[in-house]
Amino acid sequence: MVSAAQPFCLPHKLPPSLATIHRRWRGLIRAENRMPFSDDISVSRLGGQTSRLMLVDVFSTPQRFRFSRLGEGIIARFGGDISGQFADELKLGEPFDYLLAQAAATVEAAAPTFYSTSPPRQKKRRRGDYARIMLPAWGNGRVDLIVGAVG
Repeated sequence: MVSAAQPFCLPHKLPPSLATIHRRWRGLIRAENRMPFSDDISVSRLGGQTSRLMLVDVFSTPQRFRFSRLGEGIIARFGGDISGQFADELKLGEPFDYLLAQAAATVEAAAPTFYSTSPPRQKKRRRGDYARIMLPAWGNGRVDLIVGAVG
């Protein structure tokens, strides 16, 4: 049996702003768990980069994603506050390219995922390029929250 590679896998080196959020997320994990519990997640516990953060509620049957909270930087980049709205009901663009696919991969893998508009080996980012990390949190017997950050 051949094992498939996880889509949206983390690179060996994350951009510094996303590495900080990833490190703080890992710091919320209790004991031997693979991820933090959703009731342990708060924007203040994730550090001082709140303008880059988003909290996304995960619904199952059918699987849907609702923006619970968006940081000011994400709102400015998108051009409006879409907190409280479901991602599948919106016309998403930057900084939400491939967000539905990445969120689904985050839930299925129950692991962090990464997306970048820059090619993997490009040394210098072009203007408008961005990267996004999505980090799962456990609650109610499943992944029920995703912490996202854009850098």
